[in-house]
Amino acid sequence: MLTLRAAGLLDIDTGRIVRPGILRVDGDRIAGVGGPPEGEVLDLGDVVLLPGLMDMEVNLLMGGRGETAAYSPVQDDPPLRMLRAVGNARRTLRAGFTTVRNLGLFVKTGGYLLDVALAKAIDAGWIDGPRIVPAGHAITPTGGHLDPTMFAAFAPGVLPLSVEEGIANGVDEVRRAVRYQIKHGAQLIKVCVSGGVMSHTGLPGAQHYSDEELRAIVDEAHRRGLRVAAHTHGADAVRAAVEAGIDCIEHGFLIDDAAIELMLKHETFLVPTTYLADGMDVSKAAPELQAKAAEMFPRARASVRAAIEAGVKIAVGTDAPAIPHGRNANELVALASRGMSPLAVLRAATLTAAELIDVTDRGRLAEGLLADVIAVPGDPLKDIAVTQDVRFVMKGGKVFVG
Repeated sequence: MLTLRAAGLLDIDTGRIVRPGILRVDGDRIAGVGGPPEGEVLDLGDVVLLPGLMDMEVNLLMGGRGETAAYSPVQDDPPLRMLRAVGNARRTLRAGFTTVRNLGLFVKTGGYLLDVALAKAIDAGWIDGPRIVPAGHAITPTGGHLDPTMFAAFAPGVLPLSVEEGIANGVDEVRRAVRYQIKHGAQLIKVCVSGGVMSHTGLPGAQHYSDEELRAIVDEAHRRGLRVAAHTHGADAVRAAVEAGIDCIEHGFLIDDAAIELMLKHETFLVPTTYLADGMDVSKAAPELQAKAAEMFPRARASVRAAIEAGVKIAVGTDAPAIPHGRNANELVALASRGMSPLAVLRAATLTAAELIDVTDRGRLAEGLLADVIAVPGDPLKDIAVTQDVRFVMKGGKVFVG
């Protein structure tokens, strides 16, 4: 038995900080909250304990130190990507994010689902990192936003990808692509429904898959018990995704009131990745992409404010490495600047995120749940920015920072 003692502890359900913060841990679970310490006592000092945070959109196999984004798709082989992911996973965990969704590879791997392998290695204790809910390869049409040959503006014939690697056209192929991801360990499906800020051609909000293809993707995933997350910007594309039964909209930079109303009706989640509009570095992008970002980012800020005010279910996600791995808490600060209270932001990174990945064993500090615990200085209900200064990280009862 181990007892964590701190100045305070956040009860995420009531929205109160309980003082002092006493948390008893037995193995990988929380054995009790409050009351007298038991066993070894770890005095953390003047900090507040929080549930481990969750990031619902990362790609740990991309970005990180030493990557040159323009050439990475054709220079980095799967072993190199896995080695880079080790550092990215460690930085993410040390930043206080104990669970993530890895939302879709869009690189050449020969059909290997690298995020599934990374998740297994972390679960086995070989390397340090957050719990990963892997999506395998993102499903996208030829020339879609997550087709890397489009994303990097490669010439024809460079870096051909297979259906197994997510490039799928027509109902039969998208079904096959989804089935392949599920067969090899994907725990959710990622699909590209519209263009994006970094798409080299086409309107960023234009719908890429037909309604029939979207329904087929959702049907395959839902029959197997998996949820579907959709990269989607345009309002029309968001409405098509929601009507097809997609569970979660990623970004939604160009949503309008009608799309928001439909999301509310269907209880569709939104992962707004809103810090991208403040902190994404597009200075080295092509001039036309910089112009697109300058037009879209102000609209993205307005759209998330509207979604928050309407009561859409918001879960935290960063789209790292579009912002650097390990700086995930910047998204929490950005959400607060869009109108969410610090408590609402913390719930978006814990309770709502847990609901999105359909788990009940984490997201709050309560007896019987996983001992995923972080500590921050100061009062996070008054200043959400303290989450950028994580002083202690425990995942599954094991201390990684502190």
